[in-house]
Amino acid sequence: MQHLALLGTGGTIATRSTPYGRRVEVGAAELLGAAKDVWALTEFDIDARDLTGVTSFAATIPDVLALVEAVRTAAAGADGVVVTHGTDSLEETAFLLALAHTGPQPVVLTGAQRPFDDPAPDGPRNLAAALRWAAEPNARGTGVTVAFGNEVLPAVGVRKTHALALQAFSAPGRSPIGHVDEAGVRVQGATPRVPLLPPGTTDLPRVDIAGQYLGADTSWLHHAVANGMRGLVVAGFGSGNTTPETTQACLRLLSDGIPVLITSRTGAGPVAGLYAGGSADLAAAGAVFAGDLSPWQARLLLAAALSGDEQPDQVARRCLTWLREARVVSTTAVGS
Repeated sequence: MQHLALLGTGGTIATRSTPYGRRVEVGAAELLGAAKDVWALTEFDIDARDLTGVTSFAATIPDVLALVEAVRTAAAGADGVVVTHGTDSLEETAFLLALAHTGPQPVVLTGAQRPFDDPAPDGPRNLAAALRWAAEPNARGTGVTVAFGNEVLPAVGVRKTHALALQAFSAPGRSPIGHVDEAGVRVQGATPRVPLLPPGTTDLPRVDIAGQYLGADTSWLHHAVANGMRGLVVAGFGSGNTTPETTQACLRLLSDGIPVLITSRTGAGPVAGLYAGGSADLAAAGAVFAGDLSPWQARLLLAAALSGDEQPDQVARRCLTWLREARVVSTTAVGS
């Protein structure tokens, strides 16, 4: 019998509707009971316990790093770990877990778009699928994943791509690595496992994101640096382009030893240093082009790299090495 750990952290899956809005009121044991109404799950031994009870938009990085340690501990004594989580920041939590998880046990995050007391809730089915994936022997070694809407998606590259639809998550540029439905569990791939976050990490250095939009300026950057910003991620136009003012500001940051990662605001497709006066200049100055990684996941990658190295060139090298080993960028990527 497979032994699974179910860790509840709150989120919509654990909410009930009130006159004042949805509130987290449902514990892991009750969530498990509802999942068993979808599929019996009698062949699994499941230890359900609550860690926190918050909506994920209220979570902090220390909160998620505490979850990382709880998952690490749970995985040491289980065949698989499932985490119920809010969807708003699920993609970031999944990525931090992927930066830390080293074992063969599947770690699966899931959640819901509808509250627990909805007439047609999606949470019980998502949770039942996540538990079945975590217990599947062929899923060992598949790393950290997100089970949602019958699909199992890799943590690296996953995004919430719809605000309200039940099929809320996708991994642009990547296929699901598995499916769970009435036909059973089908394992079709695995995610590269490249741990970067050392055990016991309780917080991360400050990394900010500069969004690019028509006429974007950088007046705020001076204050960010003065208040402890250690690195910058740019959510660029298209394939990583930046306004002239942003380009010049990034060049100054790089010359001052502050690492810069380039991503795209588009939602799919890689970045590359292609345009003179913008991304090509940043590539030549040592900015790291983060493939198709989202700005939000790239921010956590850079923060994790900064937590282990003080030298700017070493930080950039650590990020680029991780991006290559995790197959986010190729070894010949332009701007890398």
